[in-house]
Amino acid sequence: MKTITLDMLRTRRACVEQCHLFKQLFGQEAAITPDACAAVASQFDWDWAAQRLLPAPLSAEYERQCAALLAEYRRQRAPLWAEYQRQRAALSAEYQRQRAPLSAEYQRQYDALSAEYQRQCVAPSAEYQRQRAPLSAAYERQRAPLLAEYERRRAPFWTEYQHQCVALSAEYQRQCAPLSAEYERQCAVLFATLYLET
Repeated sequence: MKTITLDMLRTRRACVEQCHLFKQLFGQEAAITPDACAAVASQFDWDWAAQRLLPAPLSAEYERQCAALLAEYRRQRAPLWAEYQRQRAALSAEYQRQRAPLSAEYQRQYDALSAEYQRQCVAPSAEYQRQRAPLSAAYERQRAPLLAEYERRRAPFWTEYQHQCVALSAEYQRQCAPLSAEYERQCAVLFATLYLET
């Protein structure tokens, strides 16, 4: 029976977290079988294990076969990603549509304030320096409520957009989870199969 020991992992400089998890699950030693590795497929870094625990030819074979598994995983995930992007684009477009008149009104008022500020600031240098501070303060005082009102009116649109994006992302992740789990399971089984050849 082939095994992997905690000492092997430490000797090959496995990270502390993976060593701790190994010890927590198996103690000092774990018997390697395809089923045993599949059972913990999502918990261990099989690429690291293949690079550090398999001889070079078997490590290369692992990489070759995993590349094919990854390509298939990505192929199956692609339509889910495309649908997620399509729905997110629609949410973004609706948010932008709702925000556009608010943004335009804010910009119109801001431009008027800015133009008036610039007009008042054009003066000989000494006079400009003397008047600039109160003009700037007045400009900022007038701009602050304008920006606050814009943000207040925009906030519900933004909150709803974010809420819908979170739900959309969660659904995408939910749909991808079985594909990801299957990919990880296949990589774990592949590692075990090749490890048993050593």
